[in-house]
Amino acid sequence: MVRRLSWKSMIDHDAPLVLPSAGDALTARLIERAGFPAYQIGGFAMVAAMHAVPDIDLEQFGEKHARAREIVEASDLPVLIDGDDGYGDVKNVTRTVRSYEAIGASALFIEDQKARRSLRRNSWSKRFAPPSRHAPTRISSCLPAPMRGSRTGCAMRSSAASAISTPAPTVSTSRGRKSVEELTQVGEAFRNVPLATSILERGGKTPWQSPAELHEMGYDMILYPTTLLFRAVHALQQALDDLRQGKPLVPEASVDLAGFGDIVRMSEWAGIENRFMDQSHDA
Repeated sequence: MVRRLSWKSMIDHDAPLVLPSAGDALTARLIERAGFPAYQIGGFAMVAAMHAVPDIDLEQFGEKHARAREIVEASDLPVLIDGDDGYGDVKNVTRTVRSYEAIGASALFIEDQKARRSLRRNSWSKRFAPPSRHAPTRISSCLPAPMRGSRTGCAMRSSAASAISTPAPTVSTSRGRKSVEELTQVGEAFRNVPLATSILERGGKTPWQSPAELHEMGYDMILYPTTLLFRAVHALQQALDDLRQGKPLVPEASVDLAGFGDIVRMSEWAGIENRFMDQSHDA
């Protein structure tokens, strides 16, 4: 198994971490080749790539874990995986953390508030119920037992974050801020812990700020759930329009066969085949 850098070391040395989202293995490979130090696996891009459906809890732990394993195997980069709310009570949260850690997660995003996803008026927003009195227990359950001495970090969306004490590298997340003033207030309030926020481009509430500007406000990790997905969808639509109109694939808007072979590491697999074929001939 690849030994990835710990999430804490990534925050210490590479902040602000710009984290594009990989919904499939090929995207994770491309993120690594582009020179990013880390990436995220979130439901928005993942379920769209899996089933062409919105991220409204149609999939559960088993499906998402299997898909995440495929994605993680395609890249050696440290990865933050969205574990939703842990998919149940403290036993489920513990299993979720252990299972994602086993496939190579460097950090996990766990929510202590049950999301109610509304589809009214074509809304994509999550509406969170108030955290229960058991919220600190639910989040803490994922840390000390399965992760004692672990290199895996845990990110939480939690109003109870300040009440949780753990030796694991813990961060807090902020989403849905509608103004620069709100972003600044949250950054100031959480200066004592690593802080993350999501920039949902072309549709989200949080105003665009550059990674450098967000880091100045106090954010160490910036998640981009839609950036690659929306760009890729647009590129596919353009390619389909061109093909339907009988236009050829132009070099400036595509890779060629050799370039794609490099991305999927064709030479590595050819080397394996040749090595074992030579051994069989020698026998």
